[in-house]
Amino acid sequence: MLQTPLGIEPVVAPRPVIPAASDALPTLVGLTREEIAAHLVAIGVADKQSRMRAQQIWHWLYFRGAQSFDEMTNISKDLRAEFARHFIIGRPEIIERLVSKDGTRKYLMRFPDGNEVETVFIPEDDRGTLCVSSQVGCTLTCKFCHTGTQRLVRNLTPTEMVMQVLVARDDLGEWPSSPDGRLLSNIVMMGMGEPLYNFDNVKTALKIVMDPEGICLSRRRITLSTSGVVPMIPRCGEEIGVNLAISLHAVRDDVRTDIMPINNKYPLAELLAACRDYPGVSNARRITFEYVMLKDINDSDADARELVRLLRAYDIPAKVNLIPFNPWPGSAYERSTDARIKRFSDIVFEAGISAPVRTPRGEDILAACGQLKSESEKKRKSAS
Repeated sequence: MLQTPLGIEPVVAPRPVIPAASDALPTLVGLTREEIAAHLVAIGVADKQSRMRAQQIWHWLYFRGAQSFDEMTNISKDLRAEFARHFIIGRPEIIERLVSKDGTRKYLMRFPDGNEVETVFIPEDDRGTLCVSSQVGCTLTCKFCHTGTQRLVRNLTPTEMVMQVLVARDDLGEWPSSPDGRLLSNIVMMGMGEPLYNFDNVKTALKIVMDPEGICLSRRRITLSTSGVVPMIPRCGEEIGVNLAISLHAVRDDVRTDIMPINNKYPLAELLAACRDYPGVSNARRITFEYVMLKDINDSDADARELVRLLRAYDIPAKVNLIPFNPWPGSAYERSTDARIKRFSDIVFEAGISAPVRTPRGEDILAACGQLKSESEKKRKSAS
């Protein structure tokens, strides 16, 4: 049983039996319709039929959640068998599935090359949010983030990002797809990795998720979080058009550089200017600034007032998410006190800027970014 720094044992849910993807055959998950059609032509499907067949497969993959070609009953049995000889549409291996006492679910999944990522589903009264990873590990080395202690292994492919959504929807029983009453209503690219360092693959994956003939998730229900890769921020708005969240976490360059080395390359002035100019930003569509509350580091009254000043100076329609720091083994930081977090929030709110305090979720299953993967790595190393 996994132990946490809080000394609480999580509930380990029964692991669903999901066929692991094989590296022997290519998968059709994560491909565009045009790419699926090209694959079909390559195995002998007539060019004139390939688009129709690709559309049928698309419907079964993303509207009905099919995990085998046998489920595609509007395609002939012989053709389904031919597809199965050349392609797969299964799921990655689910190494562990944990359910928190607050309902948060965390999945550790392994891809055919042996690399693993985590995905977290957070249920709330008015929404259900899936936190999706974009890389195996991370290259940014933010000091307060557990994922930052792991080396970057590689970018995730569109297939691997879309698979995270499919696995969660499988587990939630959300097929066929419907925009009404769904449990998984929002996606945040806030898992392991920096999504803007994997821009093209993230763009492809999110276009598939947003497609109206499949999962059909509105771009207004998708948020991409970046630590501040300034040159890619305009492209994110122009080419993907999703909501933007900024991992800010400090209001002075010296502090931010210390805890987030990326600030050396893209300091606050450049980052905030890019936010001001983000395509589509408005009072109705604000940028979210994430701010982890670190005791005696970034949580003073002066920090709160400087945050207000910066947002006003750059005239950014903004919302601030105050995040109580979630400790992890070996971390050098402490969570700000509840009273200090409330005081910080009050100062920002009184200036007319929304600054809710995020309720920690899934603490008993180490659902902060990177923690489950770290535990699995630790177990493997101790066994070797």
